[in-house]
Amino acid sequence: MSLKQMVPIEATDSIADCFTKRVAASPDAVAYRDCDARTGQWAEITWRQVAEMAGRVRAGFERESLAAGDRIAIMARNCREWIFFDQAAHAHGLVVVPLYADDRPENVAYILNDAGVRLVMVEGGDQVAKLAEVGERIAAVQRIVCVKPAQAASDARVATLESWLPASPAASARARVDGAALATIVYTSGTTGRPKGVMLSHQNMLQDVKGGLAVYDIYRDDVFLSFLPLSHMLERMAGYYLTMIAGSVVAFARSIAQLGEDFKAVRPTIIVSVPRIFERLHGQVQGALESAPPLRRRLFGLASSVGWDVFEWRQGRGPWKPAFLAWPLLRALVAAKLLERLGGRLRLCISGGAALNPHIAHTFIGLGLPICQGYGLTEASPVVSVNHLDRNDPASIGMALPGVEVKFGEKDALLVRGPNVMLGYWNNPEATAKVKSADGWLDTGDQARMKDGFLYITGRIKEIIVLGNGEKVPPVDMELAAQLDPLLEQVLIVGEGRPYLSALVVLNAKQSEKLGKMDEKAVAARLAAQLKDFPGYAQVRRVALIDEPWTVDNGLLTPTLKFKRAQILERYKDSIEELYKRK
Repeated sequence: MSLKQMVPIEATDSIADCFTKRVAASPDAVAYRDCDARTGQWAEITWRQVAEMAGRVRAGFERESLAAGDRIAIMARNCREWIFFDQAAHAHGLVVVPLYADDRPENVAYILNDAGVRLVMVEGGDQVAKLAEVGERIAAVQRIVCVKPAQAASDARVATLESWLPASPAASARARVDGAALATIVYTSGTTGRPKGVMLSHQNMLQDVKGGLAVYDIYRDDVFLSFLPLSHMLERMAGYYLTMIAGSVVAFARSIAQLGEDFKAVRPTIIVSVPRIFERLHGQVQGALESAPPLRRRLFGLASSVGWDVFEWRQGRGPWKPAFLAWPLLRALVAAKLLERLGGRLRLCISGGAALNPHIAHTFIGLGLPICQGYGLTEASPVVSVNHLDRNDPASIGMALPGVEVKFGEKDALLVRGPNVMLGYWNNPEATAKVKSADGWLDTGDQARMKDGFLYITGRIKEIIVLGNGEKVPPVDMELAAQLDPLLEQVLIVGEGRPYLSALVVLNAKQSEKLGKMDEKAVAARLAAQLKDFPGYAQVRRVALIDEPWTVDNGLLTPTLKFKRAQILERYKDSIEELYKRK
């Protein structure tokens, strides 16, 4: 039987206060699971054990003479040590600066210096090597604590966690921190320019959690599979602080490459994801269907279509149909196989961070995957709106979270106000003033409309291509449509100030190998098929094939897998010029 055991969030609580309540409420319940790389076995740790380890880390902070208000950074993939250091920091009154484990050294150096970080926890040798590249530029960092054993470092600041960690928890009482105090500085990954440090208080994040728990029922026996980086605010809020309040279990995935195996091993009931994960799964399914017998393809299409109609009927938007009588059989033959790949127990899938392609949402929801799309931004801690399980319009970004106000400004700009809105940007009052008004309204930079309480994003104010003839084109919508073809792995639409649109295209390696070598004309034809529903002026005339995939490592994707448009355009500017020179 599912049991709710949420700990209360008071208006003055800090994260450390809420963690203390959780440990007291269920000390011996399982808090986290992870897979031991040596044995391949999944290990568990209780809330009491988390508290003990966090106490030992806090003793380490004391030994480093860290004082309330000092900044520490965490540069690691999701793991139990991430939690130890974060909770220890909050109990000690420190400010946490999360870093992406795979971020580039120059970006890491900028953040560490900008935030004045004194101690960095890193995962292993890869991160130590990154810091070594910029060692002279991060002189303010006094200690680098490495979780995994690594080769001896020339930097005297580097210590292994085993050698650095005191044997006993801190004896002193934890710091008394007001909920309104600064808890974290989260640097926006940024598609252009230098990242800005978003300042969030304890209450900013806890009130966002409170709003989320007012929308969804979360139980102690729920199991979350955590694979988005904890340095991303969506995972930190929904996959960490929310589970702490609810007392649910979190299993840390080993890697994106092993995600399929982890789904089957963990059998999660809830996941928090970005659209790219669903897009990859959709691409795999479509790729398999291309070579499947016609009957199997028709059965898949029928199951998705009937399942979608059932979903619409249950949402009160569609009529009952006789075809629904076949749904139990279609679910058993088609849908159950897909859901079993994801563990077979999913009852809620939150999708956020970017727009989810409506066709992909239609397909998976039709097959019984309970996807609820939401919307947010780091500056809002991050969730602004979500769909509900019983009020779910996949074309929308849902309804405003309880406690969050929305209104519309110039050019239909979506404005947000609430207890989740950031304090401001670290050391950057000018940037703060540009997006946050004196009375607390945050300009999201997105255009939106509202109907029947549901919010719909209509465009990104800064991401509109204006063609030479004045026609305006939303490139993101076109790129989402292009991804429905499993061959088209990455597509960036270009054409600002040009007479027509073109595209930079990275092909999916497996699909390309299966289909054989394809020239730009053939790829352009496949792209055109996906964009046929767009207006005539929004058709892509020419294509440049790019050999190198765009990744976080080569600086062309953000850590949340969004395109860094400015960097891609700069890197391939010669290829783009060629597209407009051809006759």
